[in-house]
Amino acid sequence: MLVVVAVLLPARVEAQVSLIRDAEIENTIRDYATPIFQAAGITPSSVDIFLINDKSLNAFVTPGMRMFINTGLLAKADSPLQVIGVIAHETGHIAAGHNLGRRDELDRAGLTALAAYLLGLGAAILSGEPGLGQAVISGGADIALKGFLSFTRGQEAGADQAAARYLEAARLDPTGLRDFFEVLSDQMVLQGINQDPYLTTHPLTQDRINFLNQAVQASPYAGQGVSDALIVKHKRMQAKLIGFLEPAQSVFRTYPEEDDSLYARYARSIAHYRRSDIDAALPIIDGLIAEYPNDPYFHELRGQMLFEHQQIEEALPAYQKAVDLLPREAQLRLRLAQVQLALETPELVQPALDNLSYVLAEEPDSARGWRLASVAHARLGDKGQTQLALAEMSFAKGAFREAVGQARAAQKILEEHTPAWLRAQDLEQYAEREFRREQDRKN
Repeated sequence: MLVVVAVLLPARVEAQVSLIRDAEIENTIRDYATPIFQAAGITPSSVDIFLINDKSLNAFVTPGMRMFINTGLLAKADSPLQVIGVIAHETGHIAAGHNLGRRDELDRAGLTALAAYLLGLGAAILSGEPGLGQAVISGGADIALKGFLSFTRGQEAGADQAAARYLEAARLDPTGLRDFFEVLSDQMVLQGINQDPYLTTHPLTQDRINFLNQAVQASPYAGQGVSDALIVKHKRMQAKLIGFLEPAQSVFRTYPEEDDSLYARYARSIAHYRRSDIDAALPIIDGLIAEYPNDPYFHELRGQMLFEHQQIEEALPAYQKAVDLLPREAQLRLRLAQVQLALETPELVQPALDNLSYVLAEEPDSARGWRLASVAHARLGDKGQTQLALAEMSFAKGAFREAVGQARAAQKILEEHTPAWLRAQDLEQYAEREFRREQDRKN
């Protein structure tokens, strides 16, 4: 289920930054990134990867082990190897610590709002709530942002060298990274306004291109490509992105009716659904499910179509099947819990809460998860846990003042010294501290 989360910015910087969440796409990117992280000696789960809804070619890293990738890069990449190569390069920046201390640099420069924006990007997507990550950025901060994300030529060369090492250690073909930079090299003759932002923040030189050509020639894995399974995932990801993010007519031109491939049918079903033509969308997704009955993402999409067209009872078995097929995927469990609670059936409240408990253990910053948990606790008559869930929701959303009051209210209801009471006490302190920091930044 592809969800777009808006991060609002002042008009003089950018109208809006949109982040997306989708279990299938995120898992595909994880499949690309995991061997690279392991080759770099980085625990894969320690790196947060976020997807920005933007058509331009770009990727960047920020402090806190966070990597951002534009959907434009994913949609335009000719093969998984190009995306893997970019991930390897960005991992080189992370491993070398090129972003360490930059938050302090921003604070010293008086650009704390810019730092808050960069951190807010991650907060918005983790919380699953629109409008988060909002930052008031002063004039010229857009230039500071580009400067913050930029690297020196020496750092870029170092990241290239690291990427080549990681790709060889992971036994991966390095031609994708070389090919990606050749695409960027062709853009260097364009005026800056037409260039993809990757060139702005990652200065490209002939020496770097020469090094990558040499790395390809020296690699024992050059030319081996990737597995058929990874190519299928890549094409599915692109079909899903195009289906959800491009105008319907553009989708139908890219994937015409005579194209009977899995990818084309996937994209067309999404385009029909986005046009509210569920009568056209459902038969296509049902056909895919008939061919691939154990594909959790097809069942998820069917559930999404039905739920958003108010066919909630029919959506429940589709989401349940998706979770049965992929029980460790938190996003699927979150959507199933949402449907279970929407039905307002008493016997589904505890199963919904069980799903939400799993979700919140995996993603404790999910404001949407905490909101749904508060509904479930309220229906079960547990006032203390309801209040605590509301406090968690406010904290995840960055509404720290509200979180303080709700955590205090929870402590008055919960039994003293129980784990829930202690959590409410800790949450009050955390929220109060963050609220004071927020006030200091404003002053």
